[in-house]
Amino acid sequence: VQLQASGGGLVQAGGSLRLSCAASGRTFSSGSVGWFRQAPGKEREFVAAINWVGGSTNYRDSVKGRFTISRDNAKNTVYLQMNSLKPEDTAVYYCAATQVHFSSGSTWWSSANGYDYWGQGTLVTVSS
Repeated sequence: VQLQASGGGLVQAGGSLRLSCAASGRTFSSGSVGWFRQAPGKEREFVAAINWVGGSTNYRDSVKGRFTISRDNAKNTVYLQMNSLKPEDTAVYYCAATQVHFSSGSTWWSSANGYDYWGQGTLVTVSS
């Protein structure tokens, strides 16, 4: 499985970007996809995740209400719509996938260790 992340760029605070994560090599009929980010000098952190089937989602608290994760099963692509961007959102954003879907009460989806496939990352820079 190969994941291709794209859509990053430079935007002013308050602006929007949409990231895409296109999967190739196999078609996901189940499982989940997550977005993570890593700012300079900081550890990689969870941003959002979505199940391929059903579309259940999870978000880190600091992006709730501003970011929306969605998927297009026909295109094998997951999106991260980011609105009201803040300078602290500046980071390299990575998408990751696993064949396991998350269920209510589970927490593994917020850990990078829960994913088997990773994209190359796309840089998002938010200027103040």
